[in-house]
Amino acid sequence: MSALERISVEVTNRCVKRCAFCYSASAPDGETRWSVDELSGFARDVALHGVRAISFGGGEPLEFEGIYALLERTRGLLFRSMTTNGLLLDESLPRLAATGIEKVHVSVHFPGRAPEVARAVRQAHELAARGVASGVNLLVRRSALDDARRAAAALFAAGIGPERVVFLPMRGADTPTPAEVAWVAGEARFQSTTCLTACRASARFASISWDKRVAWCSYTTARATLREPTHAALTSALEGLGVTFCGDDAPDAGPTSRRTLPLAPPTAAAEASS
Repeated sequence: MSALERISVEVTNRCVKRCAFCYSASAPDGETRWSVDELSGFARDVALHGVRAISFGGGEPLEFEGIYALLERTRGLLFRSMTTNGLLLDESLPRLAATGIEKVHVSVHFPGRAPEVARAVRQAHELAARGVASGVNLLVRRSALDDARRAAAALFAAGIGPERVVFLPMRGADTPTPAEVAWVAGEARFQSTTCLTACRASARFASISWDKRVAWCSYTTARATLREPTHAALTSALEGLGVTFCGDDAPDAGPTSRRTLPLAPPTAAAEASS
């Protein structure tokens, strides 16, 4: 197995939004099974073994009580990023910026809602003004491509260019094709998931859930238990683990099934999201 370079950790599955499509089934009464000591020790150990970046998500990471202590303890170990729904970001921004976090992405789950897009634009700019690299994750549904395209145009017009926007295809249902995501992006080059054109694992990336289960991506149901928060336990859990297709019309072919999707036009090649 190639060396891991990036990992994503769901620090909680608590989130006030309770989106029906959430891959972690997050909810207002969600929980976490991580302590700050475990997470910071895990980050330190994987960094010693070559992992260069860690992304904290959820659920909503700003609803994890230990998030600031965690960010303080991991400062300088590796590149730290966070994905947030933005609902708590305004009140959290000064304290969050003080941790020196390297990057924060704000999610737009409903591109057809202009106030949500406008809030993400404002927060991305406010993060940048405080020295935090920022961007926007834009969810793309096949049934609402026009909404997503208009939202993308609004982001670009507001100075948040393609290098700061990640186009995330809806999973489970209502999944757009790569060509449709490219059309929404409206650019020759854009950022999306590494699995946009085909369902497959990336040997450089792994995801760890709020309940301490390991997978090759955040969406697959093929998972293994993380026995302890160490790099050795992580790589052991990944050995022999497959991925399950998470788009529309998944074939019933077992946990290692792969389904190749049609490629996007050459002028709209996707760049891998980090």
